[in-house]
Amino acid sequence: MTVDREVAAQYEQTPPDEVSRATVFAYAFAATLLFGWFLFGWLVLRQGFVDSVGESAGAGFALLLLVSVVGTVRRSRR
Repeated sequence: MTVDREVAAQYEQTPPDEVSRATVFAYAFAATLLFGWFLFGWLVLRQGFVDSVGESAGAGFALLLLVSVVGTVRRSRR
């Protein structure tokens, strides 16, 4: 089985764009907030380790979903 060069060129990936410092800072800030939220629930509210992990993981997944939706909307406007 051979692949036509035009089809292969169609699937070549362009190099990814560099990640800005603001993006790295925002991700680090979000990770710090999530870790703080975990510690707050576990040590201050005393809701249990597993509950605190689940709550902070759920908040993290919600943030990832929000970032994904915003990225999709921004990319579709280009």
